[in-house]
Amino acid sequence: MPHPYRTLTSPHNETLKHLARLVQSARDRRKDDVIVLEGIHLLEAALEQGVAPAQCFVNEAALARPEVLRLLARLPQTLSPLVVPETLLGKLTSLSSAPELIAVCQRPHPPRHSGSCLLLEDIQDPGNMGTILRSAAASGVMEVYLSKGCADVFSPKVLRAGMGAHFVLNLHEAADLAEVLSGFAGRKLVTHLEGSQSLYAQDLSGEVAFVFGNEGAGVSEALLGLADCRVRIPMPGHAESLNVAMAATICLFERVRQLDVLPLTDAG
Repeated sequence: MPHPYRTLTSPHNETLKHLARLVQSARDRRKDDVIVLEGIHLLEAALEQGVAPAQCFVNEAALARPEVLRLLARLPQTLSPLVVPETLLGKLTSLSSAPELIAVCQRPHPPRHSGSCLLLEDIQDPGNMGTILRSAAASGVMEVYLSKGCADVFSPKVLRAGMGAHFVLNLHEAADLAEVLSGFAGRKLVTHLEGSQSLYAQDLSGEVAFVFGNEGAGVSEALLGLADCRVRIPMPGHAESLNVAMAATICLFERVRQLDVLPLTDAG
C-alpha cells in the first residue's frame, strides 16, 4: 500500500540541499537556530522530553519497520514527514550509513537556574563532551555552562555521544564562565594537580560548581583564581592524569555517593 508521505528523490531539491548544510555546518545550524537528530533513538529521547521536530526526513527503506512507524505516529499531526530514498539519505547524513530518519528541531535556550552545576572551558573533543553530558544527566547535575571555545554541543557527534542527555539538561552555550562562577553561592571546585586537595576529602553535600578545562591546557588561570578549592583525584597507579570525561564522571558520582539519595540501579 502506498505510504501517505511526500517523497523527495532529487539531490538537487532545495529542501534536501538545505538539510545537507545543516548536517555539515555548525554555522548554518546556529543561523537557523536548530539542531539535527540522526536516528530514531535521539528523536525518541527528544519526544520523551516534549521536544517536537520542525522537520522529519524518513529513510524510505525504514518505513517497513514497526518501531519507525510507531515513532512517526507520535509526531505532531501538523508535521508531514518527508520520505527520502536510502541511497540519497546516506549522502546527507554524517553517519557511515543512512539512519532510519533525520529530524530538525529548534535549538533549546533554557533560562538560568540555581543549584549545582558544571562549567566546561574549551572542551574540544566531541566524545569527551558527550560523555560528560551523559554523566551530568545521570548524576542529577542539570545545569551545564559551556564557554565559547567549546566544541559545538549540538554537533552530530556530541549528540550521539550524549545518548539523549541533551534533552534533560539545561545547556547554556557561549557562557561567561567567570561571571557564572563569581555569582555562584556554593562551593567552587576545579580539578588541578598543583596545590590541590583530595576529591574524597571534600564535602560535596551542598551546592557545588565543578569546573573542567581543555584537554591539553586545563583550566585557565582566570577560573582557577575564582575557585575556592583545587581538587585532585588520587591515582596510586602510574598514570599522570585522567581523561577529562573520566575525571568529570568521578567527581560527579563522588557527589552522588555523598548525597546517598539514589536507589540502586544497573549501570547500563
